[in-house]
Amino acid sequence: MTSSTAPSQPEIPENSSGSAHPLRATVIEARGGWQAVDFQELWRYRELLYFLVWRDVKIRYKQTVLGATWAIIQPVMTMVVFTIFFGKFGGMAEGSDFPYPILVFSALLPWTFFANSVSQGGNSLVNSAHLISKVYFPRLLIPLSTVGAPLLDLTISLGVLAVMLGGYLYAGVGNVVISPQLVLLPLFVLITILTAFGVGTLLSALTIAYRDFRYVLNFLVQLWMFASPVAYVLGGETGVPEKWWNLIALNPMTGAIVGFRRCITGQNIPWEVVGISGLSSCLFLLIGVMYFRRVEQRFADII
Repeated sequence: MTSSTAPSQPEIPENSSGSAHPLRATVIEARGGWQAVDFQELWRYRELLYFLVWRDVKIRYKQTVLGATWAIIQPVMTMVVFTIFFGKFGGMAEGSDFPYPILVFSALLPWTFFANSVSQGGNSLVNSAHLISKVYFPRLLIPLSTVGAPLLDLTISLGVLAVMLGGYLYAGVGNVVISPQLVLLPLFVLITILTAFGVGTLLSALTIAYRDFRYVLNFLVQLWMFASPVAYVLGGETGVPEKWWNLIALNPMTGAIVGFRRCITGQNIPWEVVGISGLSSCLFLLIGVMYFRRVEQRFADII
């Protein structure tokens, strides 16, 4: 006599109410091709963005004697060097009705923010390899978080600029005035942030695929500074002639620096230059984000 045994059925777990329900799993798969930015997902992970920014701030000043004072020392010492070599020895301070240290310092603030953000952003994915390879989250948060610490430095340096302007006003030196154009200052800060984020995001994605960019990055930033109107101005006796303005405006940082500076000095803002630089900035932002999203699914494999 033979007997057959029916195959056993898998047990279905019961929930707290005693009724059976199937197991559910969430599968995260990479999608190929060009992908748009999921702003809703970025918003859901906003607490992680805050954590990444706070981590960068703590690492930046951890075990330092001067702490946040370095945010002041860097642009101030650069201003002193530029004032001596470019202003006095190079003659760029001649023919200007505005104090040259203010001209340089007001340009160094957006530039220092941009340079620090791009330098940190370009290496951000490589430095966060331990996170990318272990847990899922929107990778775009990593280069986005790198603008947080430099933005804090910029805020501190704006206080130094206010003190400098107050000192010149009190001493009656130069044509320093409180310009109504100061209300436009946040606009040029925003342009600087978007430019830094776009360039930093593009370089971060390129650095993952081509590690040479880690060594080229600092050199690239230094060259970019001399291509930007930091030590020199547009117009005037010793500045860039107007016929070259549109060419220089192709640099996305030109409009941000010129606009930022002229908000401080009260001079007319060359909106054509700002417009061309603004379009260039938007182009960098679009290319950077879209390329990042294009290669994002390969980060964990090649990092």
